Amino acid sequence: MTARPRRVSRFGSLYGKFTLFLAVMCCVVAAVLGILVHVIVTRQTVHQARTEALSRLDAAARAYAAGEPNRHQSALNPPELPEKLRTMALGGKRGTALGDDHGIATMWAAGPADGGVLAARLDYRHSAGTIEGLDRAIVGSSALAIGGTLLVGVFAVSRVTRRLHRTADVARRITAGDLDARVADPRTTDPAKAQDEVAAVAEALDAMAGTLQARLQSEQRFTADVAHELRTPLAGLQASADLLPPGRPTELVRDRVQALRRLTEDLLEISRLDSLTERPDLDAHRLGQLAERAVRASGLEAEVRIVRDACVVTDRRRLERVLSNLLANAHRHGRPPVILTVDGPTITVRDHGPGYPCYLLEHGPQRFRTEPTSGGGKGHGLGLTIAIGQARTIDAELTFANATDGGAVTTLVLPEDTDEAMEAAEG
Repeated sequence: MTARPRRVSRFGSLYGKFTLFLAVMCCVVAAVLGILVHVIVTRQTVHQARTEALSRLDAAARAYAAGEPNRHQSALNPPELPEKLRTMALGGKRGTALGDDHGIATMWAAGPADGGVLAARLDYRHSAGTIEGLDRAIVGSSALAIGGTLLVGVFAVSRVTRRLHRTADVARRITAGDLDARVADPRTTDPAKAQDEVAAVAEALDAMAGTLQARLQSEQRFTADVAHELRTPLAGLQASADLLPPGRPTELVRDRVQALRRLTEDLLEISRLDSLTERPDLDAHRLGQLAERAVRASGLEAEVRIVRDACVVTDRRRLERVLSNLLANAHRHGRPPVILTVDGPTITVRDHGPGYPCYLLEHGPQRFRTEPTSGGGKGHGLGLTIAIGQARTIDAELTFANATDGGAVTTLVLPEDTDEAMEAAEG
């Protein structure tokens, strides 16, 4: 049983967070730079306009004192003069201020003159237009800079996230049992390329997978070798047990010898399944007939209910092995009645016992870990493990659950022969 990967939200992913962060930072930098440029240029422009206006005021004051004609766009007590500037000039001070002269932006300069106010004006429209054009240029260039930076940043982070997704996919494949899966990041194999953090993670994952594969293969070989070597002495032990005189002790010895032989065969079967070298003999079969045949072959009592028959593509021998193990587990750990239900390509085996233990529902069957049987003994815990391995070999999905009203429920979903199903539907 493998856990399905959780779906990552687009906005909660590294890609979404980096894009949002980059967009916010680009906007902040563009706003700060735009404000700084606007303030600096505006100050320079206003300073130049004030200097020019004061120069005109000085020239106008000299001309006014000499009684010369007004050639400097100056006036005495003009009504358009801003009130703050007028008050300042009446107080005996000179100053400048931005104002309006008949709808025209004007830089005013004013100073005292014979108890009145002498003012000079400077057309500020060109300077104001320059500042407005600068603001538009700042906004446009900021938008282009933000867009370009986002495109480059998103492209760069997408390369990183693709490598991370590939590493995560390989990790899931390893979790599912594909120990040959490797990331093989080019940065880990090419010494000319600089290794970054993603490459370091990929290299560590590949090294872990290689070590894990070597250890598992070593354990599988050890299990297979031990089980194979046990066959010869067990065969001799079986022959010796057959020579014993009839009686209760002989029956006990023969029973234990048979148990050891079954355990040995189970270990050999598990080692073959773990090696992933088993190949099914697939063919199209009617599932209802296979289920009834598996129940008869197991020699165990079970009620077969065919809700909806289906044609499936499977290996008949391996499917019977799965069903016989499920039925044996239901009789050993559950209570009758045991019901086998066929509903399309799905087979359900249910008993009415205490149900599966919590550890099995959370982590799946574990070898050599099992609950006491109803008779007080304990099995070796390999039956469900073999069922899972054989189900994986025939590309079927095996899941475990407990019924709400009590009892263990095991569900086996097989691939359906769609062509055969279509022919049946058309017929």
